[in-house]
Amino acid sequence: MAKGDLTVFEEFAADIGVEKYQLNTDTLKVALISTAAGSVAASTASPTYSDFSGAEMASGNGYTTGGATIASSSYTEASGVGTLDGNDVTWSQNASGFTTARTAIVYTDTPASAASKAAICKVDLGSSSVSLQDGDVTVSWNSSGILTITVS
Repeated sequence: MAKGDLTVFEEFAADIGVEKYQLNTDTLKVALISTAAGSVAASTASPTYSDFSGAEMASGNGYTTGGATIASSSYTEASGVGTLDGNDVTWSQNASGFTTARTAIVYTDTPASAASKAAICKVDLGSSSVSLQDGDVTVSWNSSGILTITVS
């Protein structure tokens, strides 16, 4: 995987068919974990935030457990292309911040009390660890959206 590749979890295809998500209204979050993206199987059965929370960056020093909310997230459709989009997510540099982030996990936090918190996709942060001590860490989405679903 090249730095920045986004891979949708296989289960997402099944979950959207059973209305597990309301992508136009759910609160979507991004959590950072130390596990290399290649070790996070896209075929993970029913992936949830809790499947990855054990490897998540520790709370404090610029990061909050559970990750950050994707502001202005939305789901729209035009000409047979569904687009999930939202604002980029940034954690500000902190001299005592994390040093071992490898993968970003996007998941739904709606409702916040739900145990499932279904995972949607993973983003490869690169072959070496990302450090908040070295500067801001930003997950920037593609200009065409976080992900698209195209009817063909």
